[in-house]
Amino acid sequence: MNSVVYFNGPVQNGDFTFAERPGKAAGIRLAEALNALLGLDAVPHLWNTVTLAGDLRHHRAATRSTVGRQQREQEALVAKYAPGPTPRGGLRTDADHQVACLALEMTRGLLADGTLTVRDLPVRLCTRCGYMAGAGTAGDCRSCGHGGGRVARRPLLVFDRTAHGPVLGRDDVHAAGARPPSHLFTIAHHAPQLLVLSRTRDRGVDLAPLGLKGMVLDPRAGLHVAVLAAAREFGAERPVMTVTENAAANVAAHGAPFRRHGPMRLRYALHGKIPYETAGSDRLYEVHRAQAVRNLFIDWYLPLCAARERAGISAVRIPALLKLLRRAHLARSATPPGDLLTDLRHRVAAGDMRWVTDVRSLACALADREDTSGPMGPTRGAP
Repeated sequence: MNSVVYFNGPVQNGDFTFAERPGKAAGIRLAEALNALLGLDAVPHLWNTVTLAGDLRHHRAATRSTVGRQQREQEALVAKYAPGPTPRGGLRTDADHQVACLALEMTRGLLADGTLTVRDLPVRLCTRCGYMAGAGTAGDCRSCGHGGGRVARRPLLVFDRTAHGPVLGRDDVHAAGARPPSHLFTIAHHAPQLLVLSRTRDRGVDLAPLGLKGMVLDPRAGLHVAVLAAAREFGAERPVMTVTENAAANVAAHGAPFRRHGPMRLRYALHGKIPYETAGSDRLYEVHRAQAVRNLFIDWYLPLCAARERAGISAVRIPALLKLLRRAHLARSATPPGDLLTDLRHRVAAGDMRWVTDVRSLACALADREDTSGPMGPTRGAP
């Protein structure tokens, strides 16, 4: 098995394309850049399709009687990459058969050891479509818009954190040499003690085999299983999920029981947002005579910098980062120095991103990229 392999946190299959909103591809590009530096093959791009918004899009589509939900999701995913091809590593979603099989296997094990339980709890159900909301939720149904609801008891899959300990700790973050994200630990600590892990959705990991008919696994848990399923397919014992701090805060507590399976242990590689409006300015590259590295800067270097500057890259930092990349690009050798490349790969595997602002290390990374990738390599044509 490979040890550390990076996978993107599944991207929500919303109404956008990468050409319009490249920020959605930051985690994908970061994972690809880090895996390439480790000398690994391309991994699949992971997508979150178990969403209420996806249910609503399908319900409201004029073609819903002729185009199934799965086909609609697949067509939307392929369109994200237009006009280019889909990635070499392929596409995977959190509703794939492999994910469902692994999720049920893990859930059965977690029920057997008492980490998860099935309990009868009061919930609010829409009287028209049966959509489930929290017991204290008021207002129209988020699924069908109906105003009528009733409180009923039904069996739910739950995770009681009482005996679990912290749901997010320092060892869950893959970032050697970086300051621990204490604010995220605080957010996770204040998650409810009893977390419901079953939801009413049209799509997802069907929990009927566990006696929860009409329910699917909470997508925040399903995202983690999707990464583990891809990691098992790839042969990775230590999958690392690239994710923004906000996303980690939203999914960590619900995903806590699903970060380990057999020899696999999932960790998070946090990254910040990238100011693409500033980075895409034509004037920026004219002033710094850096047209030759424009695509390299936007598609490759900025995602790497975002893993170092996890709170987000400030727009005022863009010119300095561009100048640093240009210096390293001019200083790169035809082939990467062996000793420096070995050290760089150790740092990449450990999640130590301090090297991205060191000209010598960056020049080595650029030499390795050009030496190993070629015109059809893993960093060419990526979203």
